[in-house]
Amino acid sequence: MQLKNPILGLCQQSTFMLSAAKVDQCPDDEGFEVAFAGRSNAGKSSALNTLTHASLARTSKTPGRTQLLNFFKLDDDRRLVDLPGYGYAKVPIPLKLHWQRHLEAYLGGRESLKGLILMMDIRHPMTDFDLLMLDWAVASGMPMHILLTKADKLTYGAAKNTLLKVQADIRKGWGDAVTIQLFSAPKRLGLEDAYTVLAGWMELADKGSEAAGE
Repeated sequence: MQLKNPILGLCQQSTFMLSAAKVDQCPDDEGFEVAFAGRSNAGKSSALNTLTHASLARTSKTPGRTQLLNFFKLDDDRRLVDLPGYGYAKVPIPLKLHWQRHLEAYLGGRESLKGLILMMDIRHPMTDFDLLMLDWAVASGMPMHILLTKADKLTYGAAKNTLLKVQADIRKGWGDAVTIQLFSAPKRLGLEDAYTVLAGWMELADKGSEAAGE
């Protein structure tokens, strides 16, 4: 009998923990954290809500509303982090610079950060923001997994072709360290693959196999 991915139960019981405007307001730097990043309106909040079966991350018709680092507790040792959205013209420049400074401090100095999920709108992948995040992740050795969001907006064939093209571009420019998949929040496409990545980064991947061997 195949057991459910161990991360599933944790995601379903996730709760809001706190919001931080600065790195020194973040929770204690211990345990396991996975951060979610994406250019404004790339579907980051919808993806987070679908993965947690809740409305943890506020979705909005106005991109760029996530202006803080928002932490969500899975258990005493594990957290998901919703990072500020970037690239939206209506956000004042000083606020953009504040986000950038503190995001860089968080990404560069957070010991508990085990991986980064990057959301790309499948219709507009590989934006300047995406390229910067890819550069940073590979240069710093941070595991990265990409969700090509809104895959339901394209036919399956077109979505698959885009996946293969972006995959090839990433392999050519950044090597094999970055993984990528199709994702659709409304269609719940790609959930299992995303859970598998989260479970691995949070060192939950072996629990199911241990139980299965008992």
